[in-house]
Amino acid sequence: MEKNAIYLVLDVDIHNLEEYKKYIELGQPLVHKFGGEYIVRGGNIERSETELWEPKRMVIIKFPDKECAFNWYNSEEYKSIKSLRTNNSTSTLLFIDGV
Repeated sequence: MEKNAIYLVLDVDIHNLEEYKKYIELGQPLVHKFGGEYIVRGGNIERSETELWEPKRMVIIKFPDKECAFNWYNSEEYKSIKSLRTNNSTSTLLFIDGV
């Protein structure tokens, strides 16, 4: 049975950019280590229909499958840097199955 990709979707409102940059610096290689690929990392957002939410800064990461994504998220390496994100931003993080 073929495994489908899973996408991490993060909407983040950064409150302390200097500290958050440390998370980015440490987090990017870790994402790659677990098979993740950045699809969207910030960038301009063209809003056309915003009845449910007003996104701030979007990040989308593609993982080969759910196992890789959750191995990354639950890894000791990620746990050791997660507070750099959560202490310096407000965010919503979702995992969405690909087709």
